[in-house]
Amino acid sequence: MEKAEVSLPSDREVKVVRPFKAPRALVYRAYTEAALLRRWCVAEPGWSMPVCEMDARVGGSYRWRWRNEADGSEFGFSGVFKELEPGAKIVHTQFYDAGDTGIGMGDGDATVTVTMSESGDVTTVTTLIDFGNKQSCDDSMATGMTDGMEQSYQLLDEVLAGLPSSGDGARS
Repeated sequence: MEKAEVSLPSDREVKVVRPFKAPRALVYRAYTEAALLRRWCVAEPGWSMPVCEMDARVGGSYRWRWRNEADGSEFGFSGVFKELEPGAKIVHTQFYDAGDTGIGMGDGDATVTVTMSESGDVTTVTTLIDFGNKQSCDDSMATGMTDGMEQSYQLLDEVLAGLPSSGDGARS
């Protein structure tokens, strides 16, 4: 598939658009089921995701934690699901915990809005991250965040190719 397109709609927002060759119900499952998310959302090579806890319902929370297998350093995100439209939209808060990596990504909660649109056999995922302020956005972009997202998306391509496409698979 094509690589992710990254843009900055404002000085506090990052927009990432990426197509996937899969029905949007499967893409939605990959974003909302911990067992699937853990298979593709691994930051970059050499990292694992030892914690992937999700209660994918409005008001439910999540906690994700990554570990560098070479040095044991960790970082993570946590937040609350604000909106879920099966197969179409996910909105959640995102609080960054630098752990012991020393990598800063600004202050406070961000709001992440993921929308999915389907055309033929391709689902386009648009992720809009509103960091709330310019400094947090700049700090996040300086980490190489969007490169890591693309690496994870390449793994998601593989995961989606291995999932059966029967049924709609969407959950609330």
